[in-house]
Amino acid sequence: MSTETGKHKIIVVGGGAGGLELATKLGRKLGKRKKAEIILIDSSRTHIWKPLLHEVAAGTLDSHENEIEYLAQAAHCHFRFRLGHMTGLDREKQEVHVAPTLNEEGEEIIPERRFHYDTLIMAVGSVSNDFGIPGVAEHCLFLDTTQQAEDFQKKLMESYLKAHTQKKPMDTGQLDVAIVGAGATGTELAAQLHEVSHLLNTFGLDEVEPADIKMSIIEAADRILPGIIPRVSAAAAVELEKLGIEILTNERVVEVDKKGIKTDNDHYIPACIRVWAAGIKAPDFLKDLGLQVNGINQLVVDAHLQTSDPNIFALGDCAACDWPGNEGDIPPRAQAAHQQASLLYKTVKARLSAKPLPTFKYFDYGSLVSLGKYSTVGNLMGGIMGSIRVEGFIARSVYLSLYKMHQMALFGPVRMAMLTLSHLFRRSVHPNIKLH
Repeated sequence: MSTETGKHKIIVVGGGAGGLELATKLGRKLGKRKKAEIILIDSSRTHIWKPLLHEVAAGTLDSHENEIEYLAQAAHCHFRFRLGHMTGLDREKQEVHVAPTLNEEGEEIIPERRFHYDTLIMAVGSVSNDFGIPGVAEHCLFLDTTQQAEDFQKKLMESYLKAHTQKKPMDTGQLDVAIVGAGATGTELAAQLHEVSHLLNTFGLDEVEPADIKMSIIEAADRILPGIIPRVSAAAAVELEKLGIEILTNERVVEVDKKGIKTDNDHYIPACIRVWAAGIKAPDFLKDLGLQVNGINQLVVDAHLQTSDPNIFALGDCAACDWPGNEGDIPPRAQAAHQQASLLYKTVKARLSAKPLPTFKYFDYGSLVSLGKYSTVGNLMGGIMGSIRVEGFIARSVYLSLYKMHQMALFGPVRMAMLTLSHLFRRSVHPNIKLH
């Protein structure tokens, strides 16, 4: 299982929450001791925790102040980072194919490359699933990447500036936002945008009143947050309705155009900003690797997170892992990716020692939904108490601790504490919204 140099080569493809945590731990424990060579491959130069992207889109979080440079993290934690987009796989030669990297002018700056592996771990996450609905790809904004979130924030600011300075009355739907999909991303984004509408008014864009902006959430299911328990969903709906956010359930989108969204109930929602957050799928290239995938391109894995190839594993949103005792697979959540990254660290150690592979068991610690400064609701699982509904300060504290756990895994307790203090000082001198 080792190369001619004697070092086991481990490649992690995808630097999201689970992939970066795994590469970091492998580097600290195995790379530092020269027991293995670890390479992380990602098409972006920086990492940001994906659950924060709705805040980047709203402008309440500056991505440049919260992103992590992959090269710096790699140098600090004894693994190597390689920039590029994986396009293929040679399973016989055990090689990953990475496409050329081009600059903004289309000039090739990094040629096509191939990397040999002994253990390959796929952690490429997920992208939005438009289900082939006409107009979605052309007329909706997505929040799969930092760049998309920043593009959203730019479009939002441009819309406000135009409305603030125009001399004619606003057109129908000119500042309205329609969000398709009432999962965590959609509901959290709606609350953040409501807060932004008030903040921009206080920062001088006072020709636009918060009442001029109508926000709608469109959901095909019979309630928002259909993936979590009904009582938490109901609590979140109450909070959103207090903010004046329109909730349209049992509405399946059938078409999107440049002015609005049409549903199967012949309901048309005009909106200048249309956001698609209504489902996920794994990246399309996964279905061409010769590995077993499901209907949304996820790599099917067993209880060891092992794919149909014994040298290839998968974690996070791109993995379809059965959830014993429950209907369907383990849900695509950050907590699942975190737990799977911890398991695969043990798996790699077992492979190096020729020991049996450990079995993955998912622990559901509950779900939390942050509605900006207004509220946080959710349920916590565990112990003899079962599921406990939480909201307000306690829920918000637990929600914030999830990000701190991610930072702890990447930086350790001392650096995490310093980052927290730095963030507090920065917030005291900078506006609480990005204005450019």
